[in-house]
Amino acid sequence: MDIDTRLLRYFLAVAETESLPLAAQRLHVAQPALATQIKQLEQQLGVELFIRSRAGWTLTAAGKVLTERVPGLLGAWDHILRDTKSDASRAARVLRLGCVHSAADGHIPEIIRVFHRLHPDWQVDIHQGGWTDPTAGLDEGDVDVALLRLPFPGQDGYYVRELFTEPRWIALPDNHPLAEREDIAFRELWDEPYVASPAETGWWRDYWMGLDARPADTAIIGAIARNTDEWLRAIANGYGVSFTPASTAATNAHPGVVFRPVHGIGQTRVALVWPDASEADPIVRYFIRCCTDIMGQQAGDGRRTS
Repeated sequence: MDIDTRLLRYFLAVAETESLPLAAQRLHVAQPALATQIKQLEQQLGVELFIRSRAGWTLTAAGKVLTERVPGLLGAWDHILRDTKSDASRAARVLRLGCVHSAADGHIPEIIRVFHRLHPDWQVDIHQGGWTDPTAGLDEGDVDVALLRLPFPGQDGYYVRELFTEPRWIALPDNHPLAEREDIAFRELWDEPYVASPAETGWWRDYWMGLDARPADTAIIGAIARNTDEWLRAIANGYGVSFTPASTAATNAHPGVVFRPVHGIGQTRVALVWPDASEADPIVRYFIRCCTDIMGQQAGDGRRTS
């Protein structure tokens, strides 16, 4: 019998939280989709893994046995996958860099130039993470190191070096009543509809609606966007507003959209992130040093944090 490891990860999240909503939030997937996947796993195994009730999801005897064995199995598979992909890239002299949009776009060309001074025979392969992939390939073992925005799901499982912080601004339709203001209070934005990423991105979506700093029940979603173009068009058409890094104002100018500073909400943080497999690699360590030297000294409106 072949079992998809994704189903086992879903099972483990529900087992650990004993809650479908909490597990869905951790996995950044929709609750109905998660429930369907758990049912599929039960059908494949031929056993019931959970007792469902209004109080939550409780493990059955079979579920408890599986809970004891799954973490070791998944951990071993993750190491095999990462080591295989990493060794292949080393053999080809390729360093795999993951990036989320605008995290450090302006710095990357200089970082690569400095890196090539010592390692001219190495290629830097850039993997651009989409809206539904806040780790830019890190979780899948597709990159050796990544430039990401904190927080992101699962960051406790990685080495993290914060580089600088950046204000969260608000993107507005240019005919919005607040668009004429040079500075906006966070509290003034609570009742606005937001253009958000898909529900499966979980608390990553919540963070960019400011829900880390206000009650969750104040969120109003006016539209869903799956990429930057959809996001900008939805705002320009008046479907909602959205928080975004201050640097977006320079990199994503769009007709009908304005960007304004907001006070009363925390800043977003940019960090270098890498897995255990990269920790002892001298090539990756030198690349990390290049990033730290360049961005730590040239953080612009942000500040160096480590």
